[in-house]
Amino acid sequence: MTVLALDVGERRIGLALSDETGILARPYGVYKREGGEADIAQLAALSRALGVEKLVVGLPLNMDGSAGEQADKAEALGRAVAQQAELPVELVDERLTTEEAERVLRESRMDGRKRRLVRDALAAVLILQAWLDKQRDVGGR
Repeated sequence: MTVLALDVGERRIGLALSDETGILARPYGVYKREGGEADIAQLAALSRALGVEKLVVGLPLNMDGSAGEQADKAEALGRAVAQQAELPVELVDERLTTEEAERVLRESRMDGRKRRLVRDALAAVLILQAWLDKQRDVGGR
């Protein structure tokens, strides 16, 4: 099953894809947001073109687990893309994934400009890999 993960930000959306076996997540790239319906249409079209069977959307919850404005926006976008692409969607707690992606990239000694270009896609990979691992854990029991 091919799964597409979204790390939704204000200006960019990090994208990650699973391999066909559903074991590994890999970066797909970064979508630069145009806004509103254009984002929904572009992401739905990409999902169809890639043969995606499920959408996973990271929710940037507050540290206390509550949903704030950003989580509400990510959820609304994810649900709209899923509806237009006729896909099931799962929402995943993604607290600290962007910070973790930044840490990994900083430790790799990648310069700041390159880091900004790949950080969002790496955050999407972290979201998707956590979701894939959880599916295996649940299915393997």
